[in-house]
Amino acid sequence: MAMYISELYAVICYFVLLTCIAIYSYKRHLTATDFIIGSRSLNYWLTALAAHASDMSSWLFMGYPATIFAAGLFNAWAAIGLMLFMFLNWQLIAPKLRTATEEYNSLTLSSFFESKLADTYGLIRVFTATMSIVFYTIYISAGLVGLGILLEVLFQIPYSWGICIGICIVIPYVFIGGYLTLAWIDLFQGIFLMIVIIATPLFLLNKLGGWDRLLEVMHAKNLPLSLIPDFSFHSILEVIYMVFGWGLGYFGQPHIITKFMGIRDVKEMKKSQYIGMSWMVLSISASTLVGLVGILYFQQGLEDSQQLFVLMVRDSVAPFLVGFILCGVLAATINAMSAQLLVLSSNISEDFYKRLIRKTASSKERLIVARIGILMVAFLAFFIAYAKNSTIYSLVMYAWSGLGCSFGPLILLCLYWKRVNKYGAWAGILTGGITAAIWPYFNAKIPSMIPGFFVGLIAIYAVSKLAENKIPPSTLQEI
Repeated sequence: MAMYISELYAVICYFVLLTCIAIYSYKRHLTATDFIIGSRSLNYWLTALAAHASDMSSWLFMGYPATIFAAGLFNAWAAIGLMLFMFLNWQLIAPKLRTATEEYNSLTLSSFFESKLADTYGLIRVFTATMSIVFYTIYISAGLVGLGILLEVLFQIPYSWGICIGICIVIPYVFIGGYLTLAWIDLFQGIFLMIVIIATPLFLLNKLGGWDRLLEVMHAKNLPLSLIPDFSFHSILEVIYMVFGWGLGYFGQPHIITKFMGIRDVKEMKKSQYIGMSWMVLSISASTLVGLVGILYFQQGLEDSQQLFVLMVRDSVAPFLVGFILCGVLAATINAMSAQLLVLSSNISEDFYKRLIRKTASSKERLIVARIGILMVAFLAFFIAYAKNSTIYSLVMYAWSGLGCSFGPLILLCLYWKRVNKYGAWAGILTGGITAAIWPYFNAKIPSMIPGFFVGLIAIYAVSKLAENKIPPSTLQEI
């Protein structure tokens, strides 16, 4: 009992600090513009950590290490794909999107698509909001699964109560602050979770006998000791699936992409890139090490490999420190869920409510609608998490693929191809998102990101060209 109390004190201390950050910035969110995009006032440090820390959920501490634990270093290609494509995201998307969204005075991706492509019907907003709600609800449920497992192991709280507590932790931060508050929380938590995920496996590896002992155990278990165990066609194909199956998604994740839109000066984007990518390389490399150390720590296996980080810390560190270290898992999960809920709130208030229901809605009214929308989505995510039918890794991959296929191709073509039009955009959003949603039910081997992304890309190009050829330019312009 004393152990649980010590851990609880540490968690309470941590969240009191976060609450102080949220309250400090409360008065800065008086309008919908402040709430959704922070009035484009972020410096390069905030932009970097907001983009990266909001990306890494419980996947970083629980979902991804579990795959390394199960199959060895070969599965690290998923992380390599993420790092490669996030670098391309900074290079190809970040500066152009920041400039373009300011030019069109757009607060969200959907309003940018609508303005740029002159979609007077409003279908782009409807389609993007629909895809966001579907896939983000699943994404948020993955975070709740992580919180439920964490609280179950940490405090012996029943899983169902754990996900309820998770909702009660996350929602107030989005309610109280909004974009700028979440950016400051991301900065603090991003630094904190990086320290935790680097220090923990290094400490445990040294305690358990070092690299030599780890290599011995991996060899005994016949787990791959290198990134490429062999150069067979099958292995190369698996590498391609992991790199592109995860990496391509970065081009279409609104909760990450919108962080680029909030930077104060586009000239500072390079500084943000250096900081953000450094953080990412260190954190994901350390997460890979967590999975490897888990192989050494749990040589007899583990019933639920998603718990390996939590259990290793719980068994190796003093209770009060356990609470603080596991706040890193909470930090990663809260960052991602808060960013996702913020994007959804803007979809509900700006794309559905203002565009379709009440075009004259005031800023204050839209803010209320946004917060009601957050509650609705959180409860939907609760029921998905409560069923516990999938792992964190599979839930994240499904949602990640859906978002990446729905929006990634359109973002790229809007920024780099002048002849894209609204007809192509409609086709791309729907075909990309639907393909990603149904593909796993027909072919579980090839990641849905790969066919979905390229189907969406081809649909945008083909339908845009077809509409351009079939409809006179003057008519196209009028529509």
